[in-house]
Amino acid sequence: MARTGPTSTARRTLLWLAAIIIACTLAVGGGVLAGATTWAPKLGLDLEGGTQMILAPKVEGAGNITSEQLDQAVSIIRQRVDGSGVSEAQISTEGGRNVVVSMPGKPTDEERDLIKASANMSFRPVIATTGVASGAVAEADRTAEANLPVPTAAPVDASDINWVDAALFKEFEATSCIAPLTDRPTTSDPAKPIVSCEPETGVKYILGPVEIPGKWIKNATYGLAAGANGATTNQWSVNLTLEKPEGADAFKAVTQRLNSKYLINANDPQARFAIVLDDSVISAPSSMAVITDGQSSITGQFTEASAKSLADKLKFGSLPISFEIQSEVQISATLGLQQLEMGLLAGLIGLLLVVVYSLFQYRALGIVTILSLVIAGVLTYLAIVLLGWAENYRLSLAGVAGIIVAIGQTADSFIVYFERVRDELRDGRGLVAAVENGWGRAKRTILASKAVNILASLVLYFVSVGSVKGFAFTLGLTAVADLIVVFMFTHPTLQLLARTKFFGEGHAFSGLDPKQLGAIPLYRGAGRLRTQQETLEVVKGKNARAAGEAERRQTIAERRLAAKESQMAGTSAAKAAQPESSDDSKENN
Repeated sequence: MARTGPTSTARRTLLWLAAIIIACTLAVGGGVLAGATTWAPKLGLDLEGGTQMILAPKVEGAGNITSEQLDQAVSIIRQRVDGSGVSEAQISTEGGRNVVVSMPGKPTDEERDLIKASANMSFRPVIATTGVASGAVAEADRTAEANLPVPTAAPVDASDINWVDAALFKEFEATSCIAPLTDRPTTSDPAKPIVSCEPETGVKYILGPVEIPGKWIKNATYGLAAGANGATTNQWSVNLTLEKPEGADAFKAVTQRLNSKYLINANDPQARFAIVLDDSVISAPSSMAVITDGQSSITGQFTEASAKSLADKLKFGSLPISFEIQSEVQISATLGLQQLEMGLLAGLIGLLLVVVYSLFQYRALGIVTILSLVIAGVLTYLAIVLLGWAENYRLSLAGVAGIIVAIGQTADSFIVYFERVRDELRDGRGLVAAVENGWGRAKRTILASKAVNILASLVLYFVSVGSVKGFAFTLGLTAVADLIVVFMFTHPTLQLLARTKFFGEGHAFSGLDPKQLGAIPLYRGAGRLRTQQETLEVVKGKNARAAGEAERRQTIAERRLAAKESQMAGTSAAKAAQPESSDDSKENN
């Protein structure tokens, strides 16, 4: 029969913890070998430096930019930059007109394009399209291009082929959507058709006039699509919500027209509509149903990353004003390695003080505290590296401060646990029973404390911006790591140590010697039990320690009040005793 006692449970828990650490280490190692990450965490703008871009507004005519428009632009750009996680970017206004974007490290092409994207988000119907084959335009596609008609009548809707005149057709033929790419404008007349490319696929389009402007997009999310029976499938989709009534009504009319073409010929390019950002197609799905409520789902060969990318572009694609990059320069770290070294030195000093206190207060038991802190540090470090790889998280000096603050909070958990075990030993229990009973009392306190820490971190993270987010994030992350270590290392280790001779018999340097703790055992040996008087002494000792602790926690005002009350009580007692003395003297006379 398999063992299910505390010892085997403790060993299994330690093995699970080791498996978690090994799995995280292997994951980071795999990323390093693949060249996708490094063993060092990504650093924020204040520690590494980065790129500064000054965005100048593009205003048509003599229009003025209001402060509300500029604030809204800053908010949307910040969402674009931070869309992939805590990136520690700094976005601010300059001179009441420009927007300054400072990003840590060197931004990727995708991040740069996302910042450059203007307010020119729109939905246009597809009139004609051609694809690519083996890196070049296929001959069959060239034949299709040559057979495109010229206008024979005025166009009746935005999908009408009569929008294609000789000039547009010539532009379509001359445009290359594969290398070498043809330079194309990024703004156009929304009331006229355009030639556009889909950069990711190299597909070339003729698109009709804008039918749905980007300002009508209310929200966009992504997730796994639901099947016909309502069950979740393995296919990723982008869910789009349009403003009512104008957006929903316009989308209903468009999908009615496109759906009729799709039912006749599913391969007809005029059954598709293109989502256009800065005159470039980011997606061109087919309309397979009439959407009457403004709620649509875009499906296709999406991965999770591509679905998220499309949702972000739809959600953050519209700005109240358009911008162009006026300058882009590399900036040095604002704090640099010296400040980082000072922060790390402060953390090491704090850690050293915790180690000294643990060894002084708990002797050999303090080694468990030190090992627990080391494992908590390893888990936190691996988590930061993995988050930097997967979510572009960057560690700033504020984040380092959050980790340093968490050292003391982590040590609190061990102190609570060890003191509960010591209380059980003072009551006369053996170490094995003291560990189990002490853990039952301590874990409720630890869970309540960490729940408060995590809740405070979440609130601070969601209501703050910039580097404060980094502080809140690391504070919450270390609280989670602390819980993992206490439950999966500290308690199982103490369970195993309680069954060793050194700790179990209460060696003087174990930190768990019952005699040093003033314990009187329940069983005194030779058939003798602890007397009632000895039990009262144990209780009196616990009450004295509690009273002493309460006295130490008193404020100066509370101590003065207690002294005054004691003095008044002494005076009252003296007055009460004085008449008795007088009566006695009379009787003697």
